[in-house]
Amino acid sequence: MYIVIEGIDTAGKSTQLDILKKNYPEAIFTKEPGGTKIGLELREMVLNARAKSKIAEMFLFLADRAEHLEEVVKPNRGNMLISDRSMISGMAYAKDFPISMTMELNKIAMDGIKPDCVIMLELSQEELTKRLSGKSNDGIESRGIAYLLEIQSKMKMIIGELNINNLIVDASLPIETIAQKIDNFIKGK
Repeated sequence: MYIVIEGIDTAGKSTQLDILKKNYPEAIFTKEPGGTKIGLELREMVLNARAKSKIAEMFLFLADRAEHLEEVVKPNRGNMLISDRSMISGMAYAKDFPISMTMELNKIAMDGIKPDCVIMLELSQEELTKRLSGKSNDGIESRGIAYLLEIQSKMKMIIGELNINNLIVDASLPIETIAQKIDNFIKGK
């Protein structure tokens, strides 16, 4: 089963992934961007906003995704694979381009493979404002609250467009409550 955890920055993905690692020690854990050697370099470029062109940024994500597919996803199709982000984020962050175009480019990068299910952690504007005020922001986060909320909205729309089995969770709930909802979803309860 290929499971992805999605959500904008500060939504709590890392916390929930740490819990999943304890609950599912047999699973393979990965991330996009950065789940491969090349991906680590591409991730650093994206998070530090080194690409000035939106087209270049989108293609950096696509290059990482194609490499990730070959090195991580395909070899682990028979295992439980849990990824921090996926093509859903890639399409959402490429928000300046038509969804039909980004959908086709991602289908090419993923060789037609899509996640079996997605868990999205969703933040309200108030909660996002609170979380961002307490930390230093990377190149993506520094684009602002309105930008991140637009990305979040686009993620939800893309999940629907891809028709992927999904769970959308209020990320302001207690950590343990979120973890239980995720566990129930994975187990099909």
